[in-house]
Amino acid sequence: MTGTLIVNNLAGVMMITSLLVIGVKRPAAACWFYALQSLMLVGIFVTLAETLNAHELLSWSISAFITKVVMVPLIMGYAFRKLSDPSANAGIISPALLMVAAATIVLLAWFVVEPVTVPLVTELKPALAVSLGHFLLGLLCIVTQRNILKQVFGYCLMENGSHLTLALLANRAPELVEIGIATDAIFAVIVMAVLARKIYHTLNTLNVDQLTALKG
Repeated sequence: MTGTLIVNNLAGVMMITSLLVIGVKRPAAACWFYALQSLMLVGIFVTLAETLNAHELLSWSISAFITKVVMVPLIMGYAFRKLSDPSANAGIISPALLMVAAATIVLLAWFVVEPVTVPLVTELKPALAVSLGHFLLGLLCIVTQRNILKQVFGYCLMENGSHLTLALLANRAPELVEIGIATDAIFAVIVMAVLARKIYHTLNTLNVDQLTALKG
């Protein structure tokens, strides 16, 4: 199996794990699926490093493993472990419509990247389409989910999509830049986790529709 085929397949698995992150109700399960998705992203970094001779990605893969596979899921799992609001579990659209929307997003993303003529990604257009679709799917999660915790995961999905795009198009960026990009998720997740816990303990809800106290 060639390196480009491995990258394209791992990118496809990332899209599947995104649907699992959005679909599960328990935050702990979502953390596990996010960790699995991030592990696929690390695998893509390592494969690209060997396939494209871009050894800068090896530093990125190490920092991404520490931050995205280990630290971010642990932080979210610890912060969200006692937060529960059944009224916030239902999204604006049904799971079936979510699947249709995800398929539509991937299809549209493919039509967007098909005209791209950058030699570097000629054989990696499926992965590039998934990276764009992955970002849009995270945005869809934020827009359609009522649960604040799911919206935090939506941000994390968007970030993984943007990281995949950068790995495909800017894989020779300096190591310091790549490590900085990989570690930004920790600080963003910490801030959002603190806000989510504060909202829950103050208003006893995770449903964004119920946050009328924040208006005005």
